[in-house]
Amino acid sequence: MKLEFSASAVRDLIRLRAFIAVHNPKAPERISLRLRKAIAKLVLHPNIGRPVPDLENVRELVAGDYIVRYLQREEVIFILRIWHGKEFRDLE
Repeated sequence: MKLEFSASAVRDLIRLRAFIAVHNPKAPERISLRLRKAIAKLVLHPNIGRPVPDLENVRELVAGDYIVRYLQREEVIFILRIWHGKEFRDLE
């Protein structure tokens, strides 16, 4: 099993790190590491996230204050989007 990130998920990570850095310049690296560790668990346990209603085969992993939306296709976990739980979500 391997991980792949959509372009939207990569943009989400960049945006989240920039936002966190404004409020606490030391926090982005620490939070990013925790988030990456949580996402890495999907390789061994792809079904730990809850199913997303109305989106076939899409699941959500709650990782601390963050939500990771993903899809499993054969031997790939495809990370679709990532956002803070209090953030407005425009999930095009």
